[in-house]
Amino acid sequence: MRAIVVDRWMEAKDMRVQEAPEPKLLPGCLGIEIEAAGCNFFDILMAQGRYQVKPPFPFIPGAELAGVVREVAGDVTGFAAGDRVLASVPLGAFAERAVVPARAVWRMPAGMTFEEGAALPIVYPTSYAALVFRAQLQPGESLLVHAAAGGVGIAAVQIGKALGARVIATAGGPEKLEVARRAGADVCLDYRDPGWIDGVKDATGGKGADVIYDSVGGAVTDQSLKCIAWNGRLLIIGFASGPIPEIKANRILLKNVSVVGLHWGAYAIHEPKRIPETFEALFRLYEAGKIKPVIYATYPLEEVPAALEALGSRQTYGKVIVRP
Repeated sequence: MRAIVVDRWMEAKDMRVQEAPEPKLLPGCLGIEIEAAGCNFFDILMAQGRYQVKPPFPFIPGAELAGVVREVAGDVTGFAAGDRVLASVPLGAFAERAVVPARAVWRMPAGMTFEEGAALPIVYPTSYAALVFRAQLQPGESLLVHAAAGGVGIAAVQIGKALGARVIATAGGPEKLEVARRAGADVCLDYRDPGWIDGVKDATGGKGADVIYDSVGGAVTDQSLKCIAWNGRLLIIGFASGPIPEIKANRILLKNVSVVGLHWGAYAIHEPKRIPETFEALFRLYEAGKIKPVIYATYPLEEVPAALEALGSRQTYGKVIVRP
């Protein structure tokens, strides 16, 4: 089968399609014909050898996929050949076919496209778990979402609106601010303008944001504590800007603030029952028209280098998709 094969540490521009062995069906697994795969920044880091997970060579990158079930292991129930499904996988999505444990596979809602299915398995559960399980966002509260035109950012904006929050979004430049606005943000602020902190205060009547969704890190984390409300919850999602911030504890104390981490990938180990709960809730929101993955562009498998280059250079918004 055709696949992107990483056989040494490499840059995204050096990735090429090669012939790879057909994956063998294993107990507890499904064989899936991949129709679409989602791109993530960690795909670049993994190929470079800079990610915390370093697979043995050769490996096929890609962690999100949507497609059609073609084979079902004899010990698996609840799935049949022809089912339209999505899945989150450790590796293997940048290929024509994959074998995936059935516990990591979900049937797609009837109206969902394969591109949307491949855009959902990581960013939407991350944002749902952060806002619902960790921040316990309530209707009527104010939610500040940083990098609101990115994958997790758009998901946070849409889910925040679905939960009844007033959403304030930050993004860089008019195009990305418009993306956040179309996703449902009530107030959009350019984070490149140093006045964005005052903008948050103005938008909340001086109170500050009740919940802040921070996937950026660096200076943004410290700045966020200047515009957070009394009893506010600062969600630490990631560090897209690079530097890992050091938070000044006096600000946590003075405003009665909670600083709350979210590691969605670890729920499979520590709270596995939350995973089906999360996907079922997301599918209900999708069917109700309250969330919808935003696709920046779709690339053929041969153009994975261009897809990852666009993602890594921050040209994109929403999700970048590959179609094998």
